Amino acid sequence: MQAQVKLGRIAGIAIGLHYSWFIIALLIALSLAAHFHMANPHWSDVTVWSAAIITGVMFFAALLLHELAHSILARARGLKVREITLFALGGVSQIESEAPDAKGEFWIAIVGPITSAVIGIVLIGAAWLAGWRSGAEPATPITAVLLWLGYINLALAVFNMIPGYPLDGGRVLRAVIWWMTRNADRATRLATQIGQAVAFVIILLGLFQFFTERGNFGGLWLAFIGWFLLDAARTSYAQVGLMTELRGRTVADIMDRTCPTVDAYLSLQDFVDEFLLRGGLRGYVVVHGDQIVGLITPHEVKAVGRDLWPRTSVQAVMQPLAQLRTVSPETPAIQALQMMGRDDINQLPVVSNGHLEGLFSRSHVVRFLQAHAQLHTH
Repeated sequence: MQAQVKLGRIAGIAIGLHYSWFIIALLIALSLAAHFHMANPHWSDVTVWSAAIITGVMFFAALLLHELAHSILARARGLKVREITLFALGGVSQIESEAPDAKGEFWIAIVGPITSAVIGIVLIGAAWLAGWRSGAEPATPITAVLLWLGYINLALAVFNMIPGYPLDGGRVLRAVIWWMTRNADRATRLATQIGQAVAFVIILLGLFQFFTERGNFGGLWLAFIGWFLLDAARTSYAQVGLMTELRGRTVADIMDRTCPTVDAYLSLQDFVDEFLLRGGLRGYVVVHGDQIVGLITPHEVKAVGRDLWPRTSVQAVMQPLAQLRTVSPETPAIQALQMMGRDDINQLPVVSNGHLEGLFSRSHVVRFLQAHAQLHTH
């Protein structure tokens, strides 16, 4: 999941927000404002909304601490963490590779819920020290913020421990199965299947609540959460299948060796008309005489206004060869895919001993997998 709002970096890890995070923050603020107003009618509107908004903002900090716990432990175990993205139902730490063993996976997964639970207990304890007592409504805005932040963090810990992969609880379950079976792929398949079953149950419970309690929108929200988990579990299951098929494969097994070329001085208009529209390929090697000078894709073309295409050369907008990420034919296919995802690129030139051997792209991987699947069905 990509972040639409970039917030900066913490300990070298990029922090960002997905637009959906604003939905849950707004819902929390609106719900708490309504609750504070009903429970404390003597509070002014400014006080009510200030407490609700502060709680919503601090919810962001709590989510961030939860994800930082995952990321910091992952880095301590030698894994690279590229980014943390917060979204409607929590957050995701984009760890570039999986833990090498079940023990590492277990601790990386469970440290997030533990962090949220500790934060929740500390905040509720702080509310108690500030005068709040169990069974009573907080008397002051400060105790209200502390108490509800405590409740939210405890709820976050419990929600994330649901054994539905890829939630933290599902990852803990995967680690346990991995430890028992000594097979990471089998553990992931079982965890994602259990995750899909849990998601179906949540969807059914939400719909039942919605239709039997006269349009209870809490049930509809529960069904939405279940749908999200179901989609995430299905995606994770598909990824396992992809990794299984590609394990042991190299770039040389999948790459396109034809290397279509275009002249560096060709105009973008001619390039689009004669190559992109007719060939349908995603990347072309740019040559100047007998020398390879770069790579051009539809992405570079889109960055130029259509009216400028006739007066702009391919060389003017191409990715120069010196700036391109390259791989060798012996590079594992999974590693090449991870590189493409990390750098947000669609294809990689394959170079051996200074010579261009071919191109490796996502479309090549898809065609390879489709051909492999067809062979297995006959």
